[in-house]
Amino acid sequence: MNENEIHSAIQALRQTIIPRKIQRTKASPAAQCDPFRALIAAMLSLHIKDPITATIASERLLARAGTPHAMIQLTALEIQETISNVYFYRAKAQHILRVCQILVQRYGGRVPGSREELMALPGIGPKTASVILIEGFNSPGICVDMHVHRITNRWGYVSTKSPEKTETVLRAQLPRDYWLEISEALDVLGDQYCLPQWPRCPKCPVNAYCDRVGVVRSR
Repeated sequence: MNENEIHSAIQALRQTIIPRKIQRTKASPAAQCDPFRALIAAMLSLHIKDPITATIASERLLARAGTPHAMIQLTALEIQETISNVYFYRAKAQHILRVCQILVQRYGGRVPGSREELMALPGIGPKTASVILIEGFNSPGICVDMHVHRITNRWGYVSTKSPEKTETVLRAQLPRDYWLEISEALDVLGDQYCLPQWPRCPKCPVNAYCDRVGVVRSR
């Protein structure tokens, strides 16, 4: 996929995948929320394919404790009980409590606005940090998970060995207007068409622009 084809690929995604993604997430109030709400929502959405499940847990927890100072008044068990509908809720409860303790002790209850500081917090990796910066601070960013890493390499748009390197390359060469929407769209594309093995290439809306790097068989 060359520099000109990426524009056509994004247009194809806009006509098919992106409207579907918006429909799936339109019940979520996370967009353009405050930093703490963005942090809690991002931490709870890890490893969850259905965003509404994470949204329900996030809103329930924030209704009980809407600030780091309020959150540390809860026990880990109380947090677990509140978010028990999400995967790995026990570990997430521990991370949320520890993160809030750090926010209070180190930052006066403020969520830090730098990528490096966010990634130093328990349970927050590169993708989660990017989500918090985008949704909580209105900061331009691109979220690179395994879907984005695999698919952009399969397209031939990048040639990298890790999500971290993929993010660096995409930041350098992908037009900024596409950053957020390509992350959201490729999550859906990776679930429905561009599977790790036996991708559904004939039905993929981006098939005409994909170099199919590393694809041996498709269906």
